[in-house]
Amino acid sequence: MSGQANSLRAILLALGANFAIFLSKLVAALLTGSSAMLAEAVHSLADCGNQGLLLLGMRQARRPPSDEYPLGWGRALYFWSFLVAILLFTVGGMFSIYEGIHKLGSPQPLRWPWLAVAVLTFGVVAESISMHGCLTEVNKAREGRSLWRWFRETRSSELLVIFGEDLAALFGLTVALVAVVATMVSGNHLYDAVGTIVIGVLLVVVAVAVAIEVKALLIGQGLEPKQREALLAFINARPEVDVVLNLITLQMGPDVMVAVKAHMAPAPDQSALIEAINSVERAMKAQFTDIRWSFFEPDVAD
Repeated sequence: MSGQANSLRAILLALGANFAIFLSKLVAALLTGSSAMLAEAVHSLADCGNQGLLLLGMRQARRPPSDEYPLGWGRALYFWSFLVAILLFTVGGMFSIYEGIHKLGSPQPLRWPWLAVAVLTFGVVAESISMHGCLTEVNKAREGRSLWRWFRETRSSELLVIFGEDLAALFGLTVALVAVVATMVSGNHLYDAVGTIVIGVLLVVVAVAVAIEVKALLIGQGLEPKQREALLAFINARPEVDVVLNLITLQMGPDVMVAVKAHMAPAPDQSALIEAINSVERAMKAQFTDIRWSFFEPDVAD
């Protein structure tokens, strides 16, 4: 029901890209003795931790239901996704803004600028590969919708976070590269400071946008509008159902809960009515494989 997107592949690509960037920054820091480059290496390592949190969320979401958690752990994925958005806002965005303002007040000469250019160029290439892999998975899920509409409607929080992270990282590295080159050419350290602030603002904007979407999932969103319409049409088209009176859906991580109230077609007896309901539920779960829980109530009015 949620498309054929492989969120795990997108996360692993992002993890590989961030770890490669971390290693390149670490080597540059060790060669130059630059504390700034070492701080950037730690920043990239923190980005790897973000992907680790998403992998943890995906693992927890697969835990089976229990008496204490009757609908399973699927929504745990939303918690970890929201936490990543907070880290992106604080560790990424606010720290970059602080660092840029600090550079404005206390400009520092660039050390080994060509090495910085090489590291940033490698970072752009690595993030471009990760972004391409993420977009490949997003395109499988958005079904002709614009990226913005997919961003607003998707229920895949982990893919949403990776898309936001990759987008912010790619633009951020590009801005940093332009800022470093401009500083080298002009000798004006203002470019480096302003570039750092721009990166911070970009990270904050992306983090807030991601957090808003994940917050909606935490509160409890139903199926994507197009999927809900398809499910409603499917149930109404069943010969056992006269008309659907009410349909409630709830996205539970990778799984879906559905509650249906329907006016059923006439049945000769109670056993036939029960079998008709069971038949609809079986067909519904076969057609929409993400549905894990279904609650079906026959009625004459909503």
